[in-house]
Amino acid sequence: MKQEYRDAMARLGAAVHIVTTDGPAGVAGFAATAVCSVTDSPPTLLVCLNRSSSAYAAVAANGVVCVNTLEGEHADLSRLFGGKTPVKERFEGATWSKLATGAPVLENALMSFDCEIKTVADGGTHDILICEVTAICENDGGQALIYFNRDYHVL
Repeated sequence: MKQEYRDAMARLGAAVHIVTTDGPAGVAGFAATAVCSVTDSPPTLLVCLNRSSSAYAAVAANGVVCVNTLEGEHADLSRLFGGKTPVKERFEGATWSKLATGAPVLENALMSFDCEIKTVADGGTHDILICEVTAICENDGGQALIYFNRDYHVL
């Protein structure tokens, strides 16, 4: 059933994001498709984070994230953040800035949502982070990077 479930989930297209953090526990980031809107009052996102992720300890300790929605040209950057690449090399692959929380903001992301983590729920192998948006950075133009059927596509 586990493989059947994974194969079925691969057929659900999803926007690709790089979720970053910075603070007392250091800088970290990971690629994610498990991100969605929760409400606009207050603006809130849901982000799922695998407990075995190299970014897990930093995200949990820092309590802040920036959800950077990737543009079509960012497939290689997503691969850097989705694999076993050392943290320093991940961030050297792009230009970053900061907003309210201090979490890295991808300079040419379609959208960046700077967030404080308000609630953490148990999701089995993952933590479900409920993140209140404190600032938004929007870039004009560009096309979305989508992950579908275990490959990247530009929409």
